[in-house]
Amino acid sequence: MGLKRMIVRFPVYSMLLLFLLSTGCDSRNSRGLAPAASAGDDASSELSGTVVMLTNRIDLIENGTFKGYADEFRKRYPEAHVEFEGLSSYATDILVRLSTKDTGDVLLLPVNLPAKELGLFFEPLSEELAAQERFTTFATFDGKRYGLSTGNTTSGIVYNKKAFERAGIEQVPQTLDEFYAACVKLKQAGIIPLYMNYGAVWPLREWGNNLVNYMTGNPDYLNDMVHEDSPWQIGNEWGRALGIARTMMAKGYVEEQLFSNSWEISKSRLARGEAGMYLQGNWTIRKIMDAGASPEDIGFFPFPYDNGTAHYAALNPDWFMGVSRYSRNKELAMAWLQYFITETSYAKDWGFLPAKGSDEPALQQYSEFLSYHPKLIEATVQTDAFIDLANRTKLSFWSGDYIQDVLAAPDLQKSFDQLNAKWKEARMSQQSAP
Repeated sequence: MGLKRMIVRFPVYSMLLLFLLSTGCDSRNSRGLAPAASAGDDASSELSGTVVMLTNRIDLIENGTFKGYADEFRKRYPEAHVEFEGLSSYATDILVRLSTKDTGDVLLLPVNLPAKELGLFFEPLSEELAAQERFTTFATFDGKRYGLSTGNTTSGIVYNKKAFERAGIEQVPQTLDEFYAACVKLKQAGIIPLYMNYGAVWPLREWGNNLVNYMTGNPDYLNDMVHEDSPWQIGNEWGRALGIARTMMAKGYVEEQLFSNSWEISKSRLARGEAGMYLQGNWTIRKIMDAGASPEDIGFFPFPYDNGTAHYAALNPDWFMGVSRYSRNKELAMAWLQYFITETSYAKDWGFLPAKGSDEPALQQYSEFLSYHPKLIEATVQTDAFIDLANRTKLSFWSGDYIQDVLAAPDLQKSFDQLNAKWKEARMSQQSAP
């Protein structure tokens, strides 16, 4: 069986806009909202009813974490109830839910929805809430903010220190050559050097758009692709980033069972030291510890993507959360959004970085990460022009599907030629559009 598989994609926002134009919007969704009551208001006890939050964190539904947050919320609003629904493939599932208006009341904003269409699906937030957001270019349009980030993240190598010790790796690799050398030692010790999670698909984003968007220090790298007919080149960041991943696969430095979605298994294997490393966000550290690893056994360092003496690392917002325009209880939904973002311990509990750069990280592994002095590159939002081109090209930058295809391709140049042909055609159609 070959590594390639059939993938069906479609232009997302065009479908959603067509649906809205054919069905119209409910007039009840355009009414004004009273600001959420603060903890000291007598009106706080008057909020009642039930709201549903859609989330990608199925694990936090199953282990009762979200219920714990909701129980604390009910102490403030005794007649209010918050329910949760998890979507296993959130990035794609939520698009279908938006098209049918089955969006719950509070939800994560789709990452591939053009900013100009945010107001079709989400309620604008109050100036008070909007002022709290660090990433000011995201989730906004025409002076209105529609979402708040649920945490701040970076990406790097999450590793098991005991696995490194067993393999005789005495220091964290600081160059790409040292990284490959560490992989050799891990493999010789019978340890999977790096769990790529090829079969789960979404982790492959780290080897594609996530890596190329910060390895030059230019957070607008992807946005700048709209000015090029052939952005995929062997000699540029795309070629270097995906070339590293292909080298890892070719030399057997990753898991053998590539086709299986072994995300859950991989966490346990890394926790036990049967695997040495991930290239993932810092949010995975807590997941590995929950899988049985001791905190002192797990470390985190910037990915040495070349042989330079210093490296860039991303500073990204995690998912943004907003209130559905279709909610029937928007006042309560706004109150829950504000409470979840500003008052729960979600960000601290689950390994996100401090919202304020001056705050001390709660995660000891992040302190280790910073000790290697990476230059953090703060993310900028993907422009509507880029999102439009991605949709016209039917490339799912946000799910990792096409990265899987490129990594499996026998000839990287031919794969890039195919991508460039699609991109050029999409640019031509975009330029000729009214």
